[in-house]
Formats: sequence, structure tokens, C-alpha cells
Amino acid sequence: MRTKIISMLNFSKLYFVLVTLIFFLSSCDSDNNSVAVEINDYSEQLATDNALLVDYLSTHFYNYQDFPRSENKIVSIEIDTISGDNANKIPLIDQVQQISVPLTDANNAIINHTLYYIVAQQGSELERKPAIVDSTYVAYKGELLSGYKFDERVSPVWFDNASVVSGFRYGLQHFAPGTYSVNESGIIRFQDFGQGIIFMPSGIGYYASGLAAIPNYSPLVFSVSVYTTNESDHDNDGILSKNEDPDGDGNPFNDDTDSDGILNFNDIDDDGDGILTYNEFDKDKDGVVDDTDNDGTPDYLDSDS
Repeated sequence: MRTKIISMLNFSKLYFVLVTLIFFLSSCDSDNNSVAVEINDYSEQLATDNALLVDYLSTHFYNYQDFPRSENKIVSIEIDTISGDNANKIPLIDQVQQISVPLTDANNAIINHTLYYIVAQQGSELERKPAIVDSTYVAYKGELLSGYKFDERVSPVWFDNASVVSGFRYGLQHFAPGTYSVNESGIIRFQDFGQGIIFMPSGIGYYASGLAAIPNYSPLVFSVSVYTTNESDHDNDGILSKNEDPDGDGNPFNDDTDSDGILNFNDIDDDGDGILTYNEFDKDKDGVVDDTDNDGTPDYLDSDS
């Protein structure tokens, strides 16, 4: 089914649109900045950002009255200030959910950042919510807390979640995609897809690596529509990237079994024994992960097997 969808949508071409969007959503290298930026303490900046976010969430609302949307209606998420005629609106702070997103600072200390999100309407394909290393077909709008819109894609585009800022990838995992139909002209129409908003502190956004339209240390707001998803296998070793998580903490970004500096989901030889993971995972093709020496560690993660 996934192959059929990709063929029909010509997703292979659309996928590479993300290259043109890296400017906005991929992690930036501060070494490329022409002007040196003082790096703030993560914990102090987090406290500042969270105070700004809580104030924003307490004084703003979104057009929740337009959800759930009707089947044939496209609804854009709009955020406004609670004042005047809007004084009786429900504030965002009373509608958000939150998760903790880990970030490792320069001293290898883990700083947990609070990410807030709202599911305005959940997609129908709940079992296909994207993992943080899957790919998503998304329309989005990015704003600063001031309301300034720094980017928008009304027509959906493909993103590799592993390549975008962590706040975006951790936020997208909460939105299920929908279904689609194709008319006699070959035009594809998506239905019952997920929509909502992600609110992130700068530490899991761009932090000190601001862009032309995004100042340094800016908390960000993304309104998103998740149309469909695709499970990824970044290193083509036969193991889905989301499953290259041997410690089982749900975060493939901290798994590097052979300590070679290449994360398992990008590493064609996870245990560094010179045998490709693809050839060690299930040599006899019986559907069972091989553990030749029965030591409890699969061969593809066991350099001594």
C-alpha cells in the first residue's frame, strides 16, 4: 500500500522539496554565521523561553470553534489575542498538552525542554502517527510569538523528520495522518488528516543559530497539517529507523552501538565488526533476529558473534 501511495503521488520527487526548505526547518551550523553570537546558558535560556511561552499561551487563542472541520472543508488554524470581542475565548494554556524533549548541551548534560502542542483535529490513521525519524507529508505555518509569519507552505511537502529541528520532529509525532482518494482525473484528495499547533522553546528550535527571518533565541509556533507519513530506513539495512533503538527509550538519536560517531539508523554496520547489518540481522531469512552465540545480544549489535 505504501508503494502504491508513493507511486500515485510521485512522492519521490516531492520528497526532495525538503532540500529547498532546509533553510527554515533543518538544524543550522553556527559556524556559518558571519557574526559571532554569544551562547547563552541553556538552563537560563529555557527559563526565559518558558516564561514567554506561558505568557503567550495565556493571552492567545486559536479558532477552535472551526473544529472539527467538515469533511469537504479546508480550515486554516488562526491564532489571535484574547481581548475586546475575543475576551471570552478559551486560552491556549487551557488546551495544550505537553511533553519533555531532551537536549544535550556542550557539557553533555541533558536539559529537558517542555514542548507544548494542541491537537485541533486528530487524523483517522492513529496507528500511523510518524516516529521522530519517519517522513511526513505536511503543510505548515511558522510564526514568532510576536505573530510575525516567517514561513508558510499551504501545499504539503515531504520532510525527513530526522533532518528538522527537534521541536518540530517531536511535535509531529502526535498528529496522525488521514486517508486519500483519487478521482477519475488522477487528482488525489486527502481526508480526515491531523491538524494542530506546536509551541517550542528556542533550545529545540534554532537557539543561537537564528535565520534571516528568525532572531536568535526565538520560541516558535508551528501550525501543521499532517496528510500522510512514510516509515523510513535511512541506511537501507532492512531495519526501520524507528526500530534502531536498542535501549528502547524511543530516541534513536542516542544509539551508536559501535561508538563510531554514526548513529545506528545511519550506520550500515551497527556493531562495527565489518559485516553489514543487512547481512547479520536475519541471515537465514526466517523472520527471527539472529543471535548466534545466544548471549541475548542480536548478531547485528554484537561484534563478538
